[in-house]
Amino acid sequence: MKKKVLVVGGVAGGATAVARLRRLDEEAEIILFERDPYVSFANCGLPYYIGGTIAERDKLLLQTPESFKNRFNIDVRVHSKVVAVDAEKKEVTVTTSDGTTYSESYTHLILSPGAKPFIPPIKGIDMPRILSLRNVPDTDRIKEMVDLQTTKDVVVIGGGFIGVEMAENLIDIGMQTHLVEAAPHILAPFDSEISTMLEDELTKHGIGLHLGKKAVEFTEKEDRVTIHFESGESIDADLVILSIGVQPDTQFLVNSGIKLDERGRIITNEYLETNYSNVYAVGDAIMVEHHVLSGKAHIPLAGPANRQGRIVANNIALKQRERFNPVLGSSILKIFDLAAASTGSNERALMQAGIPYQPIYIHPNSHATYYPGATSLTIKLLYHPETHVVLGAQAIGENSVDKFIDVIAMAMHFNATVYDLADAELTYAPPYSSAKSPVNMAGFVARNIIEGLMPHARFEEALNLDLSKQILLDVRDDAEVKALKLNHSIHISVNELRHGRESELDKSKEILVYCAVGVRGYIATRYLLSKGFKVRNIMGGMKLASGYNIK
Repeated sequence: MKKKVLVVGGVAGGATAVARLRRLDEEAEIILFERDPYVSFANCGLPYYIGGTIAERDKLLLQTPESFKNRFNIDVRVHSKVVAVDAEKKEVTVTTSDGTTYSESYTHLILSPGAKPFIPPIKGIDMPRILSLRNVPDTDRIKEMVDLQTTKDVVVIGGGFIGVEMAENLIDIGMQTHLVEAAPHILAPFDSEISTMLEDELTKHGIGLHLGKKAVEFTEKEDRVTIHFESGESIDADLVILSIGVQPDTQFLVNSGIKLDERGRIITNEYLETNYSNVYAVGDAIMVEHHVLSGKAHIPLAGPANRQGRIVANNIALKQRERFNPVLGSSILKIFDLAAASTGSNERALMQAGIPYQPIYIHPNSHATYYPGATSLTIKLLYHPETHVVLGAQAIGENSVDKFIDVIAMAMHFNATVYDLADAELTYAPPYSSAKSPVNMAGFVARNIIEGLMPHARFEEALNLDLSKQILLDVRDDAEVKALKLNHSIHISVNELRHGRESELDKSKEILVYCAVGVRGYIATRYLLSKGFKVRNIMGGMKLASGYNIK
């Protein structure tokens, strides 16, 4: 029987599915419905077009209905909105931009409706100067507004990936830019001490940060919008861009017979099938299994959506069935001079899930320090204290952030342990890495903790000392101590410690040692342990100070 495959929605999941399906089955009839004018566009590039980094708008348009027809013989129908699905009848109802309504039958259905911006019920939020960013038409409207000479002040509401990228691009084109986030910190995939460093990068480049601020009303006066906060404060802007979050665009499925969860997300199995075996779903409208947290998660990322589209095409066209593996949520973004990336779970989510974990911090260089251009990374890695399996990682820096996180993500895909990281054989030449790569170093530090070679402390312990029982020992050099030090610390440099100065320390108290990044603290810890002191090294050292607002 000849297959007739209908696809609802293009972009990452739907467009990938139809192209793969045609390569596998030349006889199938394939129709793709897209409600907007553009079937396949680079949605991750939209902020960079607004900011001028991507100069040509056409560069965002990856495929057109004509290119799909010419290359793949796929019937792409833009301005066509699927308004209903009858899964029992195997039929969809479509409305077009001219008001025409018609039905189309199918043997197989792929749902890729995506997610739409979450618009909370706040008074005044429907004003024409309050916009959101989802697609190319949204981009055109925002671009038109920011290009007006009268637009000088812009407020972005929402500190997720799109909100942060949008704020950066607005600064790049000279806008006075404010970023508002209701949570205490931006960028939820990162733990707070890492997010704080990224917040510093934003403020350093002129973005006004308003953290822990919840917008409760918008008012308009003389072509300006006033954002009123729950705290009673307010700020004014010529333009407001909402980036509060997304919700599945699945209202058309409510009476379809296809099962949705309480938030309207499509429920699928490991083969991406819905409760109807001939109906599949991909992309931002579905939940997926999380690799670490052992439960369903909503991870609206382009990488998983593309893989899902390919797998669904395989499952329709090929005899063997293919599972979609649990996801890590690997992601990266640019923040001015820094890159920030994460994979797996963060500490906050592990704590909420009741999963035991051990964090480590390292600050390696991007490549050999003696080769020009080396820059520092800040890395946080989490692993299970009993199985030693890697649970997640976060990294920030100017260079090599993607390389480190990509290696960790691949290691986690195969359930690697920190011992595997220590043993990993990776490429080395002075311009590109070090003989002991950051991946190896993360494994070495974790092994030292596991094997009892480095008793350790968290940075926050140095800020909450019990002075009757503890000593805080700074083993850095004089110039570093003069620049910034922690309260109540005693200064003895690591090079002086071995020359009798350990006698100045009270053996009846526990010593918390710190340096700049943790290496000299480790050396001092090993020495003091050999002399009978009770001592722990503060992981990450003073490089973490800004993450705790110590400056």
